[in-house]
Amino acid sequence: MKKIFKFILNTIPRPILIRLSIVVRPILALLLKGNRFTDPIDGKSFRMFLPYGYGNQRNNVLSPSTLSLERHRLLWLYLQNETDFFTSTTKKKVLHFAPEQEFYKRFKKQTNIDYTTTDLLSPLADVKADICNLPFEDNSYDLILCNHVLEHIPDDTKAMQELYRVLKPGGMGIFQIPQDLSRATTFSDDSIVDQKERAKIFGQYDHVRVYGRDYFDKLRSIGFKVVEEDYTNTIAPELVEKYCLAQGEIIPVCFK
Repeated sequence: MKKIFKFILNTIPRPILIRLSIVVRPILALLLKGNRFTDPIDGKSFRMFLPYGYGNQRNNVLSPSTLSLERHRLLWLYLQNETDFFTSTTKKKVLHFAPEQEFYKRFKKQTNIDYTTTDLLSPLADVKADICNLPFEDNSYDLILCNHVLEHIPDDTKAMQELYRVLKPGGMGIFQIPQDLSRATTFSDDSIVDQKERAKIFGQYDHVRVYGRDYFDKLRSIGFKVVEEDYTNTIAPELVEKYCLAQGEIIPVCFK
């Protein structure tokens, strides 16, 4: 199964994968129904989660029902338990980059947020836009979600500056990225152009860098106040395992 999923991820373009998954998802959820693992986004349980990874495959990480990964489930729990994202009575403007399927319909239904999605290619994007040149006014959004996007962007400094520009003063941004916390500094090498080599070194064929611990300070250099939220350490170990979270993943919570 791992080889099949790896082949699919590395050969089928992401926009097509998004459309195909709408059909495949309910079939997978039915076949893998059980009680070992639970997806906190929809509360459904399964005997196993699916493998995932463009380079090295990780076992039990892709939820059969929502297609969420570790980072999505962690973000959901953080928004649910530590913010007023779902409960605020004051309507907030939310900008979501490269919207994930597991969030898209749920967030769209929320009446307490004014929800806008953006991306260059995603069929789920309301606004087709380049993150380095956004068509939004300064100080526009109360919350910005940008989950595993910046590692794809050659000029991530410009992208971060745009995120800062369109965030309202006092607003919050959550900018998750693939992390290698064993690295002090971020690694990039533009000479690596072979897709298989990129997947091996960067973790995915279309990534351009591997972020190290200096990622948080780079966000600070843009102007953000950054909280390095080690959220899995606040969750009971049995739930970390049951929800298939990545122990020690840091959520970059940024304020303007």
